[in-house]
Amino acid sequence: MQTLITAKANEKIKSAVHLRDSAKARREEGMFFLEGARLCADASANVEIVRFFFTAKAEEKYSEEVSLLRQKAAESCEVSEEIAAKLSDTFSPQGIFCVCKTLDKKYYIDKIYSNAKIIALENIQDPANLGAIARTAEALGVGGAVLCGCCDVYNPKAQRAAMGSLLRLPFITVEDMSLAMKDFESRGYVTLSSTPSDSAEDITKTSLGEKTVCVIGNEGNGVTDKTAMSCMHRVRVPMRGRAESLNASMAAAIIMWELMR
Repeated sequence: MQTLITAKANEKIKSAVHLRDSAKARREEGMFFLEGARLCADASANVEIVRFFFTAKAEEKYSEEVSLLRQKAAESCEVSEEIAAKLSDTFSPQGIFCVCKTLDKKYYIDKIYSNAKIIALENIQDPANLGAIARTAEALGVGGAVLCGCCDVYNPKAQRAAMGSLLRLPFITVEDMSLAMKDFESRGYVTLSSTPSDSAEDITKTSLGEKTVCVIGNEGNGVTDKTAMSCMHRVRVPMRGRAESLNASMAAAIIMWELMR
């Protein structure tokens, strides 16, 4: 089914914008918003597409992606350029948008514990950092992620930064990271807590186990003391320059490289 939408007051448009802007709406409705030809096309392999919006220009420029998304979506809606501008959250909209159902994470639990190398993220608040870490984790072959107190994974900025990785990388959310680390330790994992402190072990010289999980903390405050104390080792990325610390996503990238090396 395909319709043409030209009115900004259309309920489908208002609903899509609300999902784009509100984490609460995404949680309550079990749906999220995606934008972009490649991201939407890639997502179609992993998520259920409830509604697909596209412009005539997008259909001409991204014919392959539009054709695929029409087949995958329960409903397809052509929109005017004016409506596309209302839907878009980017400076250069491509005219392709999807409303999708959030993933059922129950089946990820066993996948997480069956993987040898895991990244854990505590209180990461910048969606771009969260997305970048997920993208790097998938690229390096990290088995999954544990999230505690982080920003919404379905935030559009996180999804764009992840380029689909947040829809493919297994992840679970926990209420207490310190308890999660104790659980991993009981399962035979070496647990690490990252810190910029000079008193911590150099990550390049730390004896890593076959099964390892490392916690990356909040952009400003790092890993909480409670979580750090629950881990077997505190590790740091060695730095020779004058900067006191690294961006969370950069620190995570280096640590994940060491975990997989």
